[in-house]
Amino acid sequence: MGLFDRIRRVVSSNLNDLVNKAEDPEKMLEQAILEMQEDLVQLRQGVAQAIAAQKRTEKQYNDAQNEINKWQRNAQLALQKGDENLARQALERKKSFSDTGTALKTSLDQQTTQTESLKRNLIQLESKISEAKTKKEMLKARITAAKAQEQLESMTRGLNTSSAMSAFERMEEKVMIQEARAQAGAEMVGADLEHQFAQLEGSSDVDDELAALKAGMLASAPEPQAALPPEQPTSTSTPSQPSSEPVDRDLEALRKQLDQL
Repeated sequence: MGLFDRIRRVVSSNLNDLVNKAEDPEKMLEQAILEMQEDLVQLRQGVAQAIAAQKRTEKQYNDAQNEINKWQRNAQLALQKGDENLARQALERKKSFSDTGTALKTSLDQQTTQTESLKRNLIQLESKISEAKTKKEMLKARITAAKAQEQLESMTRGLNTSSAMSAFERMEEKVMIQEARAQAGAEMVGADLEHQFAQLEGSSDVDDELAALKAGMLASAPEPQAALPPEQPTSTSTPSQPSSEPVDRDLEALRKQLDQL
């Protein structure tokens, strides 16, 4: 194959591709229905003309048969009158109409066959047009659905899904951080309250313990004794009064501990 043939085929292929792309399926269906309806009109006209021609041929054939019968009777009448020559002429006219009738019968049979075929074609074409109209509506619905699907897919391709999901993830992370902060604040407030109550409970315990110590100290302190008579001899040595200095030191230490709390 030569270079020019290859170029021609490539150009033709590209042109056909452009034509196919330019075709609108919906418009093509409408055009196909219109063309079929035009064919239907022409076919109906053809059937009508064929039927009319058949009727004319049938009438001519019937007229020829009538003439044949008439000249047959004329020939018989001439023979009855003894005019053989006139009878011969009548038979010649009969033969002429008989030949015409034979030709008309052949034409009539052909026209009848053609008319019946045209009628069948007309019925088939009407059925095809009806079926085509139904298919057209179905295909139009499918085309509409396909266009809607194509637009939806185009819109979906145009959306930046990863970016949108990243934005959602960032927002979710911020919400989680905010919730964690709120929860931490609530825990801190609760811990502070618990600490304050713990301090109150601790202070109460210390105060109770201090009161108990004071009560114990007061209970254990020695009662004052009367002065002994001077120079009373005793066989044993009297024990010296215990000093309160250790108690005072313990009390002072406890106060310092309370101050440090």
